Amino acid sequence: MAKIIFYEDRDFQGRSYAVTADQPDMHAHLNRCNSIQVESGCWMIYERPHYIGHQYFLKKGEYTNYQQWMGFNDSVKSCCIITPVSSL
Repeated sequence: MAKIIFYEDRDFQGRSYAVTADQPDMHAHLNRCNSIQVESGCWMIYERPHYIGHQYFLKKGEYTNYQQWMGFNDSVKSCCIITPVSSL
């Protein structure tokens, strides 16, 4: 199962929100996002709800501050799992 954890502050501090499925609108769960842990899977995160705005592809790893994924601001409002496509 894919899992990503968003943190309001850098270095995995502050309020957090763990996600295991697509989230079209996360505004009720986080005020901002400054660090992310991708525990499994690949994710596309978006700066606006409903998969709109700047998007960032994140794979398994730790992102201690938003500048690591070239974020324009600290807003993450939606995300979805990226499922790999198998070749025939």
